[in-house]
Amino acid sequence: MISGRLIAAGRALTAISLDDLATKSGLSTQEIARMEAADAALLPADATTEAVRKALEHFGAAFIAEGDGMGAGVRLRFSRLDAKQIGRLEGEGGAVGDDDVP
Repeated sequence: MISGRLIAAGRALTAISLDDLATKSGLSTQEIARMEAADAALLPADATTEAVRKALEHFGAAFIAEGDGMGAGVRLRFSRLDAKQIGRLEGEGGAVGDDDVP
């Protein structure tokens, strides 16, 4: 389960805009804004919340489940710059070994 606060925190940590998150998740900015406004309430696990979670994870957020007497949370897996670099490298294309490097 994920809450609106965790979505907002994940977006803040990854420094992505509402528009960027909407584009990556395939949802509208209004849908995401409503989810964030849900505050601390847990959002139902469905395709919409899963799309937002996966999009935030793509940008470097790592969600931490509640456990060991600690609450749920979110932290950075890698920086936004790392995420951009990974995205750039993934999009290079070409067959493996198709270069002139000895």
